[in-house]
Amino acid sequence: MISWTSLLVLCSVLSPALCCDWLRHYGHYSNISLTLIRLMAGQLTEQDSPVSFPYKFYKHIRNSEVRSKVVFIRDSLVQISDLYRHDNLSSVSWDIDNTNRFRMSIDRQIDGLNTCVSTEQRADNRLRKYYRRLRTSTLDRTGAGPASWELIRKETQLHLDQLDLLVNSIRSSAAASRRRSTPSQHQD
Repeated sequence: MISWTSLLVLCSVLSPALCCDWLRHYGHYSNISLTLIRLMAGQLTEQDSPVSFPYKFYKHIRNSEVRSKVVFIRDSLVQISDLYRHDNLSSVSWDIDNTNRFRMSIDRQIDGLNTCVSTEQRADNRLRKYYRRLRTSTLDRTGAGPASWELIRKETQLHLDQLDLLVNSIRSSAAASRRRSTPSQHQD
């Protein structure tokens, strides 16, 4: 059986992000966000986004160290939060209460992830550029009409699904590390 001292040593040796207690709660808040994004309005649009989904970012970050993954997840959520702070949400017919709860859930995830990594650490600049292109192509060029917001909602769900997969990979890695570090019990 592993002792508290061993666990503390393990946490200090491994990346602090691996031992970030808040990651255990991420799934709960992620599920809330995903549920609320669906409840905000009807079925998601079938229209394609003018900006290709950045599957390459997610593929690249899956091969990164844990701290980089956590920073990427946190910064992605910050960018998503910023999308929904756009000046012209008045054109949408979304349920306002669910929209506000969605925004609060995203902000709660950001706050929690800030306990895992420094707020000074930032993800690759390409992430901000992607979200800027998404905002410009969908909201700014179209006057932030209802169809544009539905595209944003669709892209948001895709991102939340991918971020959830990243957190699950971190948690799986942490569990595997704990299993490897647990000394086998010897029988006399």
